[in-house]
Parts: sequence; structure tokens; C-alpha cells
Amino acid sequence: MNKTTSPSRKPSELEGVTQLGNQHTSYPQDYTPQVLETFINKHPENDYLVTFDGYEFTSLCPKTGQPDFANVFISYIPTEKMVESKSLKLYLFSFRNHGDFHEDCMNIILNDLYKLMNPKYIEVFGLFTPRGGISIYPFVNRVNPSFSNNEIEQLAFQRKLQFLGNIQNYGRSIR
Repeated sequence: MNKTTSPSRKPSELEGVTQLGNQHTSYPQDYTPQVLETFINKHPENDYLVTFDGYEFTSLCPKTGQPDFANVFISYIPTEKMVESKSLKLYLFSFRNHGDFHEDCMNIILNDLYKLMNPKYIEVFGLFTPRGGISIYPFVNRVNPSFSNNEIEQLAFQRKLQFLGNIQNYGRSIR
């Protein structure tokens, strides 16, 4: 093996990953952050961005109980831990019967993942389908103060500006 090839993961590095490969997956019926699992980031010296597109997100309106549908985009710069994708899928599924406003759901997701991984930077964006003639696109991001520097602060600010600049395009893409 040469220096540019990383070794495969050892079983001890996968001990906390229980959902992946599980043939008897149980889908939570209520909001369940406990299903989230992590694995060790083997490249913490690199500032790289990990992005997920959860295009089947569903939650319920807390007032009417009607379903809301969205693509949820999650991006983060990892430190020591990374979220395992199947556990993230199950976590997002757990919102299916959860009654909360769009903005609340995106903030809950950000807070749960921040607590789980302690990333350098994280953002969550909900591209909700229109209901009642109104589209809502909540965007929330956070810089970890332990890793705050001008570069990451600029990234967070630029992402907000980029989001604001592209907001009209988002609406056109789902109508």
C-alpha cells in the first residue's frame, strides 16, 4: 500500500455503527435523535465539506396536522466524528409524525447534529414544497466557536449571502 491510500477501517472503528448492514431496520414513528450514530473521521487535519440531500423529508404542521414535504440539505465540516448516513436517514424519517413548523425542524436538525458531532461548521437548508400558496425555505448555519477563524466565519457569511441570492431560483425549481 502506498502513502496516498488509506487503510480500510478496523472493526473497532465501526463499533458504534449498528444500523448500517442491519437487515431488520426499525423505522421510528416519533422524533428520535437517539438513532443517530457516528464514526471516526480519519482525516481531521483536512477541512472538507460533507453534504447530504434528504429528498424525502416529511413532517407535520403543528396546527393542522397536514404533511409538509421537503428536500433537506445538510452540510458540515467534520472534526473528530462524522454522522453515519443510514442513521441519518432513520433520524430524518423520525420527523414523519412530528408536528413542528419548518423553521423549527431545520433548527432541531442542526442542533442535534451539532451536539452529536461537534463539527467546525454546519448548515441545514429545507427546500419545502409550497402549501397554501406559500413556499418556505429555512436556512440555518453555525460555526463552532472552538474552531472559529476568519476563514470559517467568512464561509458562514458567504453561505447566507449565497442562499439569499439564490432564493428565487429555489422556488422556480420545485413549482
